[in-house]
Amino acid sequence: MLKSLKFTAITLGMMCAAQAMAATDLTVISFGGANKAAQEKAFYAPWEKAGNGKIIAGEYNGEMAKVKTMVDTKSVSWDLVEVESPELARGCDEDMFEELDPKQLGNAADFVPGAITTCGAGFFVWSTVLAYNADKVSTAPSGWADFWDTKKFPGKRGLRKGAKYTLEFALMADGVAPKDVYKVLASKDGQDRAFKKLDELKPNIQWWEAAAPSRRSTSRPVTW
Repeated sequence: MLKSLKFTAITLGMMCAAQAMAATDLTVISFGGANKAAQEKAFYAPWEKAGNGKIIAGEYNGEMAKVKTMVDTKSVSWDLVEVESPELARGCDEDMFEELDPKQLGNAADFVPGAITTCGAGFFVWSTVLAYNADKVSTAPSGWADFWDTKKFPGKRGLRKGAKYTLEFALMADGVAPKDVYKVLASKDGQDRAFKKLDELKPNIQWWEAAAPSRRSTSRPVTW
């Protein structure tokens, strides 16, 4: 497979469903951790066993700046990359990703609605949850308001370094119903409200960028 000057935002799982390809090595980038381990077992190993070529598995933290730099400098070294939905939309709009031929992905009915887009295809469904170390708290937190309650639950809180999801959590902690979060967040007042709520928690926040360290932190005495 020739490397283009753009990325194809599609995972190997989708490629396995495509029509037969000549054997070639592919560099596939994911978010690492347990996610990468699962992909190696479910996708990479069967791909290599079938004689399609070797998978060179790498990982990153979702840095779109890295993707853009490789595209702009015409020094692309990745063949496939895992991205989240907002980054997929942005990368497609900014011409960083190759457009896909939906016919090569198999039967569209086998995908959940919205999984196939112009530049990528979804291959698993995931969610973000509030996690805590049950050995370190006497009672279980019941929601994001408890996450913000540093008197009832003292100690550091781990939050992903970025606005995505974090602003939603802040609004729910401030009393916004989940069904109304994006309606509130769509306004300037709603955004200011979310950042103001985050300011309350700032001294107790431990920011993380990679998922694996965030999971390890729950074993520490002062961190959720």
